Amino acid sequence: MIRPIVMDPDARLRQLCAPVLEVDGAVQGLIRDMFDTMYDAPGRGLAAPQVGVLSRVFVMDATWKEAAPAPMVFVNPEILWRSGEMQVNAEGCLSIPDRPVEVARPARIEVMWLDETGAQRRGAFDGFEAACICHETDHLDGVLILDHEAAA
Repeated sequence: MIRPIVMDPDARLRQLCAPVLEVDGAVQGLIRDMFDTMYDAPGRGLAAPQVGVLSRVFVMDATWKEAAPAPMVFVNPEILWRSGEMQVNAEGCLSIPDRPVEVARPARIEVMWLDETGAQRRGAFDGFEAACICHETDHLDGVLILDHEAAA
């Protein structure tokens, strides 16, 4: 089911999201809806607060616009390590349409999270995937790309 995307300046986008206590049927339904919404938008990542749910969940498919879909689910993500090397990208946001912002992010990160089954995962990401994970994790912390623009 496609859900409406919450738009800035809605206060929900500025909230710290609560950890998910259990990856149950309700969370799995949210994940399905988030993928439907993200692909319809069309985006490459979508965090739960962007559909009005203040939980630490995001979905990502960093390459589907250029290659085969590779959907990923991140529940309670934690960035464990960030490289000192930075990358700068023009980032867009489905909640702030038509306003890309140049954002500096780590070139490489290491992340721990739960997947859609509740299994713990750990992985290293670089390039656009690393930037996307940082962008979506920011959403879970109530941070928007506009905050990076102001700090620049």
